[in-house]
Amino acid sequence: MTPEPRALDDPPLESGAVEVFNLEGEQDWDAENSREGFRHRATRVGDRLGARALGAGLYELPPGEKTWPYHYTYGMEEWLLVVSGTPTLRSPEGERELARGDLVVFREGPEGAHQVINRSAELARVLILSSESALTVVHYPDGGKVGYWAGSDGQRGLLPRERELDYWEGEA
Repeated sequence: MTPEPRALDDPPLESGAVEVFNLEGEQDWDAENSREGFRHRATRVGDRLGARALGAGLYELPPGEKTWPYHYTYGMEEWLLVVSGTPTLRSPEGERELARGDLVVFREGPEGAHQVINRSAELARVLILSSESALTVVHYPDGGKVGYWAGSDGQRGLLPRERELDYWEGEA
């Protein structure tokens, strides 16, 4: 019998406890993004399992939708595992269709830029794993933005990349 998933506000797992999460089963989704072009459902698998060093999110994309804008990171490496469907991967090399069981790594920096798009007529489900770090910087080349996320205290921001600042600007 598979144990029930942990609630997101449950206390951390006790030492030695092992949780199980089925990627292919029915899900109690944590979030649903309704932005046109980026509609998806997601659940934070890493949190449900009590993970500390790795993050993991399970995403379900309807036909014609994307997970997130095209991006690359510093301070985080990401991996993608196709659970079901045939999503399309956009990377610096172009686009390619993926199949169930395909595993891809996105290294830090521009060479790891990626976006997952469901160009098929069926639902696609992918697991995205990520290393956890105190600070992650995310570049969005198409949108000309850069974001930062501080894991320890939740500080975050999204800034335009178009303006270059002098280091001393605004300093007294």
